[in-house]
Amino acid sequence: MFEEVIKFIRSLYDTEQAIPLHTPSFTGNEKKYVMDCIDTHVVSSVGGYVSAFEQATADFCGCRYAVASVNGTEALHMALMLCNVSAEDEVITQPLTFVATVNAISYTGAVPVFVDVDKDTMGLSPEKLKDFLTHNTIQKKSGTYNRYTGRRIRACVPMHTFGHPCRIEDITEICSSYNITVIEDAAESLGSFYKGKHTGTFGKIGTLSFNGNKIVTTGGGGMLITDDEALAKLGKHLTTQAKVPHPWEYVHDYIGYNHRMPNINAALGLAQIENLPLFVARKRELAKRYENFFSKIGIPFFKEPENCISNYWLNAIILKDETERDNFLKETNDNNIFTRPIWKLIPSLKMYKHCHKANIDNAKWLAERVVNLPSSVHYHG
Repeated sequence: MFEEVIKFIRSLYDTEQAIPLHTPSFTGNEKKYVMDCIDTHVVSSVGGYVSAFEQATADFCGCRYAVASVNGTEALHMALMLCNVSAEDEVITQPLTFVATVNAISYTGAVPVFVDVDKDTMGLSPEKLKDFLTHNTIQKKSGTYNRYTGRRIRACVPMHTFGHPCRIEDITEICSSYNITVIEDAAESLGSFYKGKHTGTFGKIGTLSFNGNKIVTTGGGGMLITDDEALAKLGKHLTTQAKVPHPWEYVHDYIGYNHRMPNINAALGLAQIENLPLFVARKRELAKRYENFFSKIGIPFFKEPENCISNYWLNAIILKDETERDNFLKETNDNNIFTRPIWKLIPSLKMYKHCHKANIDNAKWLAERVVNLPSSVHYHG
């Protein structure tokens, strides 16, 4: 079976060389825009490409404002701060996510709380969230509090895993009834939609990532997206060292952050987002080819959830058990096909073992079985 898989993936990418998990595609105006930055010497954080990239991202996502940042983790950190998450608050998130989601929570001094995911989305489960809040919290005039730790639950950060939207509409409805702010980690889901609406636009604020392995890359970068004008303006101010505009004086009115995206990175991003519809179409076609192949050999392929249009950032299969997963990973990687397991569950990491968690059986089940497949857009055909 493994030989058949290796042969198929090699036929997709039409190479005997190593096949990475995900590489960027530069087939548009990337060189033109970057060279314009170099030729005009406008390469730092002040430049027209930053504003153009922000506007193009907002337009694509269907939101009013976008604020560029140095990376997705810092975008999420800033989003949490803008929503008044601070030391000794708690923030609900999922145990099945990349560590950056939870690290950003920790940067504020807040403490993560882990609620299980759904098997068919790999994202935060609204049913498990409702159950957790019903049995573990008390509501006061000032907000919702964890009855066991005494801390206020200030926010909830669902993540759209591998570009597949979670049941975000239900999550925002539940959180609204508990006065909990929803901040979406849409780092992996640029180009994904739930019930016709782009991920990252359901909560108060959403965040994107443009890391080198994302569907759109700026080398390293991130973005805040929101419809809230006040949040967007404050986010822009704080990420640029909170400098009060003036032709020459240096006056700062908050503790600011150097989270600015340089113009040269934004130039790359603008060219990339111009091709985003093509990237999504290519990824969805690749997903269909994987689905057809794996259905023939009896391995479940992870498909977009109901009511969703997924960008299929990373394609995934679900193996029988941990042993079959490990055998698959060894065989493919030994043959220079870079497959990867899903992340270690965050509550299993030493710095987060102390955090409150509910039953996370679905996350454990997925962590033992899920493998990501090469998912670059430049496959053969």
